[in-house]
Amino acid sequence: MVVVAVALGGAGAWVGYQALHLKDDMQATTELLPKLKQQLLENNSTGAAATVSSLAAHTAAAKDAATDPVWKLASSLPWIGPNLAAATDMAVTADDVVRLAAKPLVGTLGSLDWKTLTPSNGAVPLDALSAAAPNVVSAANTVELSHARLADIDASKLLPQIAEPLQTARKQLDELRGTLTIAANAARLVPPMMGEKDSRNYLLLIQNSAEVRATGGIPGALAILHVEKGKIELTNQDSAGGIGVFDPALKVDPAQETIYSPRLGSYMQDVNLTPDFPTAAATARTMWQARHPGQTVDGVITLDPVALSMVLGATGPVDVSSAVPAGADIGSLPTKLTSGNLVKALLSDVYANIEEPKLQDAYFAEVAKKIFGEISSGKTSGEKLIAALGNGVQENRIKVWSSRNEEQNVLAKQRIGGAIAGSAVAPSAFGVYFNDGTGAKMDYYVKRKVQLVQQCTAGGYGKYTAHITLTNTAPADAATSLPKYVTGGGDYGVTPGHVATNVVAYGPVQARAQEARVNGKTAGFGSFVHADRPVGVVRVDLAPGQSTTVDIDFAKVVQTSPAVLDVTPTVQKSADVIVPTDLAKGCAATKP
Repeated sequence: MVVVAVALGGAGAWVGYQALHLKDDMQATTELLPKLKQQLLENNSTGAAATVSSLAAHTAAAKDAATDPVWKLASSLPWIGPNLAAATDMAVTADDVVRLAAKPLVGTLGSLDWKTLTPSNGAVPLDALSAAAPNVVSAANTVELSHARLADIDASKLLPQIAEPLQTARKQLDELRGTLTIAANAARLVPPMMGEKDSRNYLLLIQNSAEVRATGGIPGALAILHVEKGKIELTNQDSAGGIGVFDPALKVDPAQETIYSPRLGSYMQDVNLTPDFPTAAATARTMWQARHPGQTVDGVITLDPVALSMVLGATGPVDVSSAVPAGADIGSLPTKLTSGNLVKALLSDVYANIEEPKLQDAYFAEVAKKIFGEISSGKTSGEKLIAALGNGVQENRIKVWSSRNEEQNVLAKQRIGGAIAGSAVAPSAFGVYFNDGTGAKMDYYVKRKVQLVQQCTAGGYGKYTAHITLTNTAPADAATSLPKYVTGGGDYGVTPGHVATNVVAYGPVQARAQEARVNGKTAGFGSFVHADRPVGVVRVDLAPGQSTTVDIDFAKVVQTSPAVLDVTPTVQKSADVIVPTDLAKGCAATKP
């Protein structure tokens, strides 16, 4: 009996000794991971190599301690056992992430310098990215599996000393897997979509935010972006007006046609009344190919003037004096576009100086051609261009769709794919989108703020309100001081100078659009369902200087994860439009 007691005491002391070492090594790992992340972002391959070497030593030591035979034996004991088993899972996970993900990534970093992606002789070099793809994809898979391993641990039975580090590890892996998934998808998709093996043609939709649509703005200027072995060239150009009307309308998803009318399949200008970019892109592709027989379109890319201004922030100014089409007077239009004046030039100045819509579209297209020419010239580093394009994607201003199923399946899972349903959409996703009802270019003057407000509810369900404020900042004499092409001149039943907007709000799957209010008073609204998500639509009309608030309530929200809000990108910075969610305070916890 004494021998057994001594043995148990010795085993306990050994487990305690190992636990101290495990704690120290895991603490060191937690402190080094943010440092490694920063070094990777800064492209500091030397520093990252040193950090990952230190990380590997700590995670290997932690794994050895947590897989020791005595430790594993103690893991089967009641009460303390689940804590030791969880610590083992954390240590093994950390070692896997460093050994199978971080080390290969750092090795790849040495050969994949973002500067190597700088266009040369008009083409983006693709070899380095193709070579890096296997390591990046493998790292992403490792982190995904590691995250799943930790997610399966029942933290409710763990001591705080184990539960808190577990929560930290889950959060770090969740952030890392999101970043790596995007990197892996880019490494897999960019080379083939940039024509590494076969040339591609992409329909470029330049969204005009002065006439708002759910995905950003009316796609007025169109062009074909031809890519071959990394070389980018704008070729065929057209305009939405030039595409003309489709009668009978093209077939679209019946649910979306019910919400947005058959105009979705009738006019190129209206394909993006829906916020679902795959729907808009596929329809736009069909329209283009119908009007341009023999022209195969492999995908659709859209961006807006703010995204173009971000690109100019990387490239520097471009001379556009030759972009003014024949027959147009340049007037006060700037001859040199910068990141600071581009949005105003394209969404306001052009209408004050060029009256003919076809010439306006031609100006848009030529400006885009100049900017893409600057991108492919090789004068700007790939690092700066990637940062600018990344900002555009983050603000939802750049979207991509592919006609090739294997590529679209990947894009549909990412923010850049612009889908309103599927794995790219958070379970508790809300959306607020805007569609112009003026039939003109007055949205340049509209300022917006959007906030989700969580409500206290009973009955075990969540409730949220989408709170939207719109202000028409046009001058008081807008009816006469602004061109008719901007005000619409009353042609569509809206008083000149006023702005009519269809406000469209989406709730999470299975929720219900319950009520709408305009300026605090109950208002009628359209209630629909799209992809199992409730949709509420309210139309408002704003006179110059007028502000209006729209509230749309969503009840029966069963999701308990943090709410996520998607909003139409406009001429404003996203940070100025989206207000952080107002969380309910003092409410009893809801449950699905």
